[in-house]
Amino acid sequence: MNPLNENEMLLLHGKKGTLGIVKAGSRQFLLETEKEEIILALSPDDLLVASGFGTDETIVNGLKCVLYMIREVGSPFIVLPKKHPASKRLKIVVSAGDRTRISCKIIPGTHPEQDILCGSDEFDGVEISGVKGGVEFRNLTGGKIETIPFGSS
Repeated sequence: MNPLNENEMLLLHGKKGTLGIVKAGSRQFLLETEKEEIILALSPDDLLVASGFGTDETIVNGLKCVLYMIREVGSPFIVLPKKHPASKRLKIVVSAGDRTRISCKIIPGTHPEQDILCGSDEFDGVEISGVKGGVEFRNLTGGKIETIPFGSS
């Protein structure tokens, strides 16, 4: 288990992609699809996982920003239709829940199921689970894990 509290963000740095992970806290989130609005009621140990397609400082700052906008500001999750042209330009995508599977075989931003998230091929098949006081990884074979401050101070 990797420890993680509500004031921290876990970064998983790879060679082609970066994952940012924060605790959801006791909040409700909105998931917006083309046809409906879904309320996601998450437990404090559930996770918000953001997948960035790149590894530089700009991507890391983007991960922090997107996760902050969702968790702290209350911005909704947006799910694009399957053939939406913007999906090719997304640099960061996000999921929420107690468990997230990373897949390089899906189209970024088009899956309302919150247990799967598009990621770089080096993280394909990795499972990330929120547990009391931390995060657990399954099928993780590489990458560097770093914990940084997150949220309002």
